[in-house]
Amino acid sequence: MTDRRTILKALTATPLLLAGACATRESTTPAGVLNVGQISDSAAFFPLFIAEKRGYFAAEGVTLGERPRLGTGAKVAAALKSGSIDLGAGVITDAFNLAKIDDGTRIVTSLVTEYYVDVVVPPSFPEAATPEEKVQALVGRNIGITGPGSGTEALVNYLFQTIGRDAAVDATLVNLGSAATSAIGALKSERVDALAFFQPIGQQAEAAGAGRIYLSPARGDVPSLKGALHGVVFSTRKLLDRKKTEFAAFQRAVGRAMTDIHGDPAGARELLGQYLKSTDAAALDALLPILRDEVPPGPEVQQASYDVARKFHLDSGLVKKAPEYNAILA
Repeated sequence: MTDRRTILKALTATPLLLAGACATRESTTPAGVLNVGQISDSAAFFPLFIAEKRGYFAAEGVTLGERPRLGTGAKVAAALKSGSIDLGAGVITDAFNLAKIDDGTRIVTSLVTEYYVDVVVPPSFPEAATPEEKVQALVGRNIGITGPGSGTEALVNYLFQTIGRDAAVDATLVNLGSAATSAIGALKSERVDALAFFQPIGQQAEAAGAGRIYLSPARGDVPSLKGALHGVVFSTRKLLDRKKTEFAAFQRAVGRAMTDIHGDPAGARELLGQYLKSTDAAALDALLPILRDEVPPGPEVQQASYDVARKFHLDSGLVKKAPEYNAILA
């Protein structure tokens, strides 16, 4: 038995398993109101912040109720199953996982159409010339991820597969949760040799001199992931059927926020500072142009982007089955 194992510390799949044991309930919110839960305040959910801050939801005729940050995709899925939230903001992996136990799962909104997880290493980490050599340099290392079944773990698994390796055997995956301070602290203290983490962790590490972005699908280091749908809003058919008017208003509001990201860079930069208020200004300056490339011009889910993400999830083994485009779109 190998002594290289995934260290299970921070997260478990229990909430999703519990969610699978009960039927999806209808929304517990009144007409005209949407409860929207999200995993965290990562870069992918910036359009939701803009729409809230600029009053676009109210202007389009929908009231936002509870806005919990639930920490994991499994908890977002459990909240959808219970009806305590109407929409969940996460990554497409979360929607695929929910679809395993609920064929009524539907993706509502495209938030980010690039795989926004970066591999971040400390300044002393050896450089390499090609992406393949960089992945080879990660073999045998302790690599921090948010948790099992996450998009961060999936990227590491996929990268190792490209060089004929198995990350579960040839590295130690250390579960750090989703907090930026924990991730960067683990890198600084040498608890991990590298991180696979969502933006803006890489930008924060570079601004603080704690690390550098080593591999980034969003900048083209993993060509097979180019244009992949990643950040999404998803729900269930029962919830969507009950709140059609509210969901349509939600989409219009998010669309207005996306227009601002692309058409009002100065305003978007100011709001990004409010959204990621503990983030260094240099990191925010670096992140904004990346976000403008990653955020689509509108919230509609495009098939080409969906198909790239679906293929990645199947090829990486993150999911064994993934619905076809027409089966999961609202």
